[in-house]
This record gives sequence, structure tokens and C-alpha cells, in this order.
Amino acid sequence: MISSISYISVVCGVFVLVSVSSFHKSAIATINNQSQLIAQSQGKTQVHSVFKSILPKLKQKTQIRVLLPKFIPESDGENRIYAIIEAATQKNYEILLGFSPDCSGGTACRLGVISAEAVTRKTPRLNGKAVSLAKGITGYFVDFTCGANCSDATLTWRQQGVQYVVGLKAGDRTSLIKMANSAINP
Repeated sequence: MISSISYISVVCGVFVLVSVSSFHKSAIATINNQSQLIAQSQGKTQVHSVFKSILPKLKQKTQIRVLLPKFIPESDGENRIYAIIEAATQKNYEILLGFSPDCSGGTACRLGVISAEAVTRKTPRLNGKAVSLAKGITGYFVDFTCGANCSDATLTWRQQGVQYVVGLKAGDRTSLIKMANSAINP
């Protein structure tokens, strides 16, 4: 009887050790899988919710690298912002940011623009006031002007053979720099 109890104790002890050992390995595997998933999701570009509906079509139409800002002024307030593809080809894209889904660039519904195009010999030189952007990139800020309506203030930079522009109707330099940096740093 005593030998049966000690045999059962040994078997139970081995079972517990194997179970704990297996649990430990599976916990490590789970932890490792989670850290890998976190690393993978950090490696992927996070997209502002404004662009989620147009991103598949945009990526399907263009061959240049799509950089979209994660920061958009006024997008966290009461007014909903819409991204509307104005143009998209293999070598460029232009996205209108508006306050209505059918905005066509009219002054009342327009927030700004995001565009990109492959740089060629015909691409004009960058102009404006030089500003420092993320990753050591130099951008060029052009302020808005107002007449009957106000134009977009723009910030333009080049990265890996593509010229990118973010623009805001009557926008300020600080907001445009924040927008550009949020696109440059995925």
C-alpha cells in the first residue's frame, strides 16, 4: 500500500513537473508570439481612420510608396473628415480632405490635400521656406494667401524619388510639420 501511494506520488509529481514545464514553454511561446505580433504591427504603417476606406483602391492604382499622415488637424473634433481620391495613377496620387463625402474642393467643404508624385526631370524645383522634418528630411513650407478665398498652405518634401505634399486650407506651419512628420514616421 505504501509503495502504491509513493508510486502514485511519483507519477503525480512527474505529471505536475511535465505540466508545469509544458505550461512554461507554452507561456513563453505565447509571450514570444505576442511580442512578434507587436513587432509586426509596429512595422506596419498605422493608418488614420480617415484613409481606411480609400487605401485599398489607392494601393491598387499607384506604384509609388503611399505615405499618409496619422495626424490630421480637426479630425478629432465634431466635424467628420473624409478622404476623397481626386487622382491616382501608377506615378502619382492626390487625395482631397473634406468635411463632406462629396466634397469636390469647394471652399466650404475643403480641409486640405495630400499628394505624391514620382520625381522626374520635369518636376519643378522645391521652393518655399526650408523646415526640418523627421529622419533628417528637409521640407519646404509655402504659406497660404487670401483673396476672395484662402488657398492651402503647403509643405513639400522628397523621399526615395517621390515628392510628397501636405496642404491645409489657410493652414499653419506647425500643423503641416506635424502632419508631414506623422507620414514620414510610420
